[in-house]
Amino acid sequence: MSETERDTETQVLAAADALIDAFASHDRDAYFAAFAPDASFVFHHVSEPLPTRAAYEALWRQWEREDGFRVLGCESRSRSVQCIGDVALFVHNVRTRVATHAGSETLDERETIAFARRGGQWLAVHEHLSPHACAAVHDAVIEGGEVCA
Repeated sequence: MSETERDTETQVLAAADALIDAFASHDRDAYFAAFAPDASFVFHHVSEPLPTRAAYEALWRQWEREDGFRVLGCESRSRSVQCIGDVALFVHNVRTRVATHAGSETLDERETIAFARRGGQWLAVHEHLSPHACAAVHDAVIEGGEVCA
């Protein structure tokens, strides 16, 4: 890996960490500032893709208002970055603790965030969140079974 590629990877990881830290602390403004206005979102628990940051922000506010939604924490593991010119793909396993009026729960998911270099900074332009299949297997086989990383 060249020095330029290492620098790019470091910049993308810093952008990803800032986004994750804002999400983990339920800092809505900082979280959404990490996304370009034209960013799109695909979430396994939402029936339709969200075509813009504004659409996701509106849904987030609805979750807060109607469900008492709050992020309690977020851990990023098994991280990788693939740089393709002015685009980079950040892939990781994410464990998120959330609370609603119904109580709190821990979610194990896989996430891909596409970043694009715009105006000298890396902004998220797409996020895709999927359930982590190995987490379900792990929960079902607590003793003596294989654990997916």
